[in-house]
Amino acid sequence: MDAVHPRPKFPTSLGEGFIVLSSLVIMVSFTVRMRFADEDRQAISDILGKLAEASRREPGCVSYVPHWVEGDPTTVVIYEQYKDDASLDAHRATQHFQQYAVGGLYQMMRERAVENLTAVI
Repeated sequence: MDAVHPRPKFPTSLGEGFIVLSSLVIMVSFTVRMRFADEDRQAISDILGKLAEASRREPGCVSYVPHWVEGDPTTVVIYEQYKDDASLDAHRATQHFQQYAVGGLYQMMRERAVENLTAVI
């Protein structure tokens, strides 16, 4: 992920004497919470629609779902999941991410917070 929000490292093998019954797939999952000015709501919705559509077509993107927070018309939460770190890196390097996230959302946001997630099962 990044230096500010490192993901926990998992062992790549259990060592001698262990039987692996199934393979564990570690995907990259996180939420991005952003706050915007109320008057930017329609523009943000338009940008998110384009960004979500393009992101969902990426081969490494498992899920990309933007949400408006109920009861808070200025806050968006995006749930993102990628097959692996390389897929996330590829996402951030795409033209649509640069255009809609960096050139659009990031220019209009007032606050941003990322929460990295680790699957329970």
